[in-house]
Amino acid sequence: MPTLVAPSSSPSLPPGLPGRPSWRVLIGLTLLVGLIHLLLLGLAPMAIGPEPSPLANKFSTRTIVIAPPAAEAPAPAAAPAEAKPAPPPKPKRPREASVPRPKPAPKPAPAEPSPEPETAATPAPETPDLTAQAATDSGAAPPEAAASAPAGATSPSGGSGTGTQAAAGGEASGTIAGTQAMKIPGSVTLDFEATGQSGASPQRGVFGELVWLQDGTRYDGRLTLKAVFFTLLNWHSTGRIGPSGLEPERYSESRKSEVASHFVRDQNQIVFSNNAPPVPLLPGAQDRMSVMMQLGGLLAASPQRYPAGTRISVQTVGPRDAEVWVFVVGEEEKLSLPAGEFTARKLTRDPRKAFDRKLELWLAPEYGYLPVRIRQTEANGDFADAQLRKPLPSGPPN
Repeated sequence: MPTLVAPSSSPSLPPGLPGRPSWRVLIGLTLLVGLIHLLLLGLAPMAIGPEPSPLANKFSTRTIVIAPPAAEAPAPAAAPAEAKPAPPPKPKRPREASVPRPKPAPKPAPAEPSPEPETAATPAPETPDLTAQAATDSGAAPPEAAASAPAGATSPSGGSGTGTQAAAGGEASGTIAGTQAMKIPGSVTLDFEATGQSGASPQRGVFGELVWLQDGTRYDGRLTLKAVFFTLLNWHSTGRIGPSGLEPERYSESRKSEVASHFVRDQNQIVFSNNAPPVPLLPGAQDRMSVMMQLGGLLAASPQRYPAGTRISVQTVGPRDAEVWVFVVGEEEKLSLPAGEFTARKLTRDPRKAFDRKLELWLAPEYGYLPVRIRQTEANGDFADAQLRKPLPSGPPN
């Protein structure tokens, strides 16, 4: 009996048509497509984390010299103004002298005495000429007087020039605002070795650095002190460089979290990130980081203007408040630091009320008045004393 074979339910593919791709081919295609995507994504620009500060790649090591406002310029301008009107009166006055001459002519009898008034009138036109020359001379004299008067007037405070007279008044009122010459240091990194006290335990093995970057128009400064397991101090200031020197825009302090202050200059306010009430922004205000560089810039430009005993008052902004700090300039001191022997000018900010901190700065003239020692003491006795650990390779930045 013949055996019957049931026909297959699936239709057979016509000859010449390819069969279905195998699973191995599909996996291979998938891997190929994924590899192509990875290559494309690798070539595309991607921002991983925050962008680095533009000053990290573009910075200047040259010192920026900021001259005080030229207040003496108007005096020479006024002198030519006085000298210019001098020539016009010369022709006018001889004309006036010619007018009285016909008046005595109709009088026959007093004709002889008339020459005497004429002789008296003749020096009259000469007198204006002499006064005009004297006016020209006096125009040259006031600039000399203006230059010498401030020298005598500001000599007690060590200043010079008309602009420093306003500065002397600013110092008396407790604020310095853009009336002094400045020398902003170029970009530099200072390495510190520090000792400290936190509570009952002394802190050792603390190292830190002051990184200062500027490109001629903006600056970025950071001071950090770190122990093995925690941060003792982290001050960060950013802003621009203007006619008054450093003009901070943002200041922050961070340990476990960051707290910041913002200088809102268009509103003349300082705004705090911890929602503390804003405070007025005073002219020449600095923060705890920038004030050290600003003070160094003042002394670098004219150290003779700040003898021992000078008081420099600056509104200094912290992360939660803004107060006027008064720095007293001291005598030069000899320091023996890990980086070597230095001669430095000491500036001290003493506490003025409870819970105030004391800040002591030693600025070295041979390093352009950069800080070579920084000591901060809290009201409870805790302190951090940072001393320069390594000398600069080529002296102060130029």
